[in-house]
Amino acid sequence: MAYTIQQIAAALGAEAFGAVDLEIDGVAEPAEATARHLALAMKPEYSDALGQGDALAAVIWEGADWQALGLRAAIVAPRPRYVMSGLTALLDPGQGWGTGIHPSAVIDPEAELAEGVSVGPLAVIGKGAKIGKDSIIGPQSYVGNDAEIGSGAYLREGVRIGARVVIGARFIAQPGVVVGGDGFSFVTPETSTVESARATLGDQGEADAQSWTRIHSLGSVTIGDDVEIGANSTIDRGTIRDTRIGNGSKIDNLVMIGHNVIVGNDCLLCGHVGIAGSTRIGNNVVLAGKTGVSDNIFIGDNVITGGGTIVLANIPAGRVMLGYPAMKMETTMEVFKGFRRLRRLFDDVSELKKTVSKPPHNT
Repeated sequence: MAYTIQQIAAALGAEAFGAVDLEIDGVAEPAEATARHLALAMKPEYSDALGQGDALAAVIWEGADWQALGLRAAIVAPRPRYVMSGLTALLDPGQGWGTGIHPSAVIDPEAELAEGVSVGPLAVIGKGAKIGKDSIIGPQSYVGNDAEIGSGAYLREGVRIGARVVIGARFIAQPGVVVGGDGFSFVTPETSTVESARATLGDQGEADAQSWTRIHSLGSVTIGDDVEIGANSTIDRGTIRDTRIGNGSKIDNLVMIGHNVIVGNDCLLCGHVGIAGSTRIGNNVVLAGKTGVSDNIFIGDNVITGGGTIVLANIPAGRVMLGYPAMKMETTMEVFKGFRRLRRLFDDVSELKKTVSKPPHNT
């Protein structure tokens, strides 16, 4: 669908200049843009690339001379990257699925689907499930018995929502998401070697073989409003109480959240984050890629971890952490600098040893 520059600017709350009646069909990077594209040149370093493409209009940085850049029209916003959220939503063509209930979908007679719900091919909706208004259940997705999903939800292909899971409004789940699998909870009849090792922090020597018995997950998962979960991420149900994800939190691809975990509001959990059972995470926490969090600990509000951080102990609110084990970022950077100096230190010590080990000269 085509939009004029004026229509786009109005939708974004931004200013438009020049030939505002110019129509565009999509967006592109400056060097690859055609005359029907809106080029995304949001920083001065993109100015040269504009000349390599054929764009007539662009989103540009504040203070840029759009006419000198060879453009016929421009959109300017104080925070261009924030404009990207509205612009991409406006121009997103979606997956091209039809509306309504596909004939191949299997919906239990006791499920409740509100007005405007669409259900894709081969999707299954269980007994007692409730789907909110204008939600989309994608192809081959599954919603379990007595699960509840709020209005405006969007489940992509192959999403699995377990029995009794409760999800708020405007939920987005990318392909392969699994919410409500059983927690990884097992116990042995006697004290296990794992328990002993954790208590003593020492080797256990030889020990009798032990068999593991599963602890069933009687809890479920509760997810707030405006939560998005990336492809192939998993959230386990709680053992007794529910695993909980707060309003507005965003979870990247390949994230694993264990049983009984509580995640606060407006958190960002980036790719390959793993959170072990019964951990509590505050509000506005950002865990960078490959952050691992141990079980039964607490992370305070507004904490940020760098990539690859391993959290083994509680973190107070507001800390920025990095490393294994997690330390304040400035402390970890000093440690890294010390590692780089080790070779020189070893060489210096070697020279000192040679000096002090030489026999004294006879006088």
